[in-house]
Amino acid sequence: MNHATTPPTNQPSWAAILWQHALQHPTVAAGLLAALLLVIGLITQSLVHISVEPDARFVQYALLGGLAGLVATSLGALPALVLRNIPRAVEDSMLGFAAGMMLAAASFSLLLPGIEAGTEIMESASKGGLLVVFGMAMGALLMLGLDEFTPHEHEKTGPCGPGHERCDRAWLFVFAIALHNLPEGMAVGVSFANGDLSVGLPLATAIALQDIPEGLAVALTLRAAGFSNVLAVAVAAGSGILEPLGALIGVGLGGGLLIAYPIGLGLAAGAMIFVVSHEVIPETHRNGHQTVATMGLMAGFALMMVLDTALG
Repeated sequence: MNHATTPPTNQPSWAAILWQHALQHPTVAAGLLAALLLVIGLITQSLVHISVEPDARFVQYALLGGLAGLVATSLGALPALVLRNIPRAVEDSMLGFAAGMMLAAASFSLLLPGIEAGTEIMESASKGGLLVVFGMAMGALLMLGLDEFTPHEHEKTGPCGPGHERCDRAWLFVFAIALHNLPEGMAVGVSFANGDLSVGLPLATAIALQDIPEGLAVALTLRAAGFSNVLAVAVAAGSGILEPLGALIGVGLGGGLLIAYPIGLGLAAGAMIFVVSHEVIPETHRNGHQTVATMGLMAGFALMMVLDTALG
């Protein structure tokens, strides 16, 4: 009698999956590695600075700014307890509004202060601008790499990233939300890293305001994906935790050495602009509502510009 059995299927480890994916996308993998090394280096030197800094109020400011984003995201998600959906055109205009605020925040609250600080440090406008451009490139590479190597799922494009088939669908949505919220928190943190409220306050206010419609849009997307109303709101609200965590990372990016501040501002701006261009704007244009989405973007941009003038 033949007692042979089918050998067990050995699934590759996560390390093996990531390594195989890196071999298939060497340029993106190299860019992500370079960006991560820069982030680790900036955070390390900043932690040394914070440990000997007698006045660490900038850390408290950054944490409060990140917590404001968490609260705003949670408040925005609450209506999904009773709403299952809203007209798609309204949702696209809300996301467009959030995208406009993010673009304006990157421009007025990150890039311009970064160029100003870089110019003062390097004693040259062109060299100061190049510092910020270098930071922007690293921020874009960071988000491109995370998007490529993190398993996640979008409502329209479906699951993507290495090993996504081994993750529960709920976690794929959570990872997708995290990719949006992390750069926002980093931007808040780095804007407070120099202790300048005129830079940090407008940005933290703008991020919190745009998190309200973004929180509702995320919760409704989760409900449309089959989540219960309570679970959708809980996951959307919980995703806001990435904002205070990102804010603490942002403080590390921009603190310490003088040269780290303009680079950190550029990095946060590059990460935000990447998310807006790569994820948010395409999402608002997939359903034939480009006009209302664009008008929402312009309204958000204008509001952030006014806020930066009033609070800066």
